[in-house]
Amino acid sequence: MTLGCLMVDVPGRSLLPEDRDLLEHPLVGGVILFSRNFADISQLAALVAEIHAIRRPPLLVAADHEGGRVQRFRSDFTLLPPMHRLGREYDMDPARGRELARQAGWLIGSELRAVGLDLAFAPVVDLDYGVSEAIGDRAFHSDAAVVALLAGAVMAGMREAGMSATAKHFPGHGAVVADSHVALPVDRREFVDLGPELTPYRLLIANGLASVMTAHVVFPAVDSLPASLSRRWVSDILRGELDFKGAVFTDDLSMAGAAAFGGVSARAELALAAGCDMLLVCNSRPAVLELLGTLDPAPRPVSALRIARLHGHGPPPGLATRAALLASEPWKAAHAALERCREARPELMLDGEAS
Repeated sequence: MTLGCLMVDVPGRSLLPEDRDLLEHPLVGGVILFSRNFADISQLAALVAEIHAIRRPPLLVAADHEGGRVQRFRSDFTLLPPMHRLGREYDMDPARGRELARQAGWLIGSELRAVGLDLAFAPVVDLDYGVSEAIGDRAFHSDAAVVALLAGAVMAGMREAGMSATAKHFPGHGAVVADSHVALPVDRREFVDLGPELTPYRLLIANGLASVMTAHVVFPAVDSLPASLSRRWVSDILRGELDFKGAVFTDDLSMAGAAAFGGVSARAELALAAGCDMLLVCNSRPAVLELLGTLDPAPRPVSALRIARLHGHGPPPGLATRAALLASEPWKAAHAALERCREARPELMLDGEAS
């Protein structure tokens, strides 16, 4: 059985019989975990193993684990600083900023791989324009070149730990005030003005980026549909102009930023027609059940292959267990460096500057 096009959630810390039935459906290809699914390390590892055991090839298991305010698992994991903090470190010392970013990526990958997760939806490569409610200090920097360098370092660290990176939110969520979780953001710039947004993607793609998550943001100068549902953005620009060969995820189709474009079945059809490989549908079991009853996509072997390639590649040599990871010198060094960075007093901000 190949992996399907839906990534869904589960409500608790272990699987209920109805969860198992749902995850066995051929349209399901992955599971995204949230804070509600986490009690401690051993429970999380058991849940991931339980999900992986359901199917062959195993379902992809992912989580949002960026650092800062978007880190689903906190106790017993390194508490990572927001990525904006790494941008500030880069401004003070570029070499140190890049090394901290690599270490952050390595910690994300190695700690999640130690409990079996396949994928973290990180890094955020949106630019920091100081206006976005949704992005804020999740962004590394306002300078596209710096974002590209630091995101590339995070990706390299994750790859070293056996995990692929997912750059988000394509093509960019940083210049709109509205949060696509609760509203439909609209960016009215012309396509020619979006060059900085695409800069990080160009660099990451050139270095083997494995997956991208699209944004529920409308760019009316480019298309009337949000990027997540837009063939112009996904097939023509991302795959065509940027030559991206990896997997494309939508952001959660249950979010308000997508809800303006029909029911969940209509949104899913638009996303698949746009060229997306995997559709996130979270926090709405009725929406998932509707899709399992109505969605009938044609066979998509290339998409299934792209998704399967995102499975974790095993822990770094000598770090096959969590105990071995925590006893290792690379973990101790990276953990200490990121702890110091997280606890550092922010620089004095003048003239109303805010993260």
